[in-house]
Amino acid sequence: MLTMRLSRRKTMADTVYKKIDVVGTSQMNLEDAIQNAVERSAETVRNMSWFEVDEIRGRIEKGGVTQWQVTVRIGFAVGE
Repeated sequence: MLTMRLSRRKTMADTVYKKIDVVGTSQMNLEDAIQNAVERSAETVRNMSWFEVDEIRGRIEKGGVTQWQVTVRIGFAVGE
């Protein structure tokens, strides 16, 4: 039974992912901040597959929102 398990592991092609956190910013809105984070990350990270929004913040100046800041966790396939 153990031999069967080990050989099964060797032949499976399951994908392994790594996650990184990046912070995107925008003076416009949340969507632009997310897009900025993903697009900039794509310049150096290969095999990106998904993202999740982890934190949302913003900068306030003189009583108004002047910048959106979004921490985006990006997942990418390792070794593909």
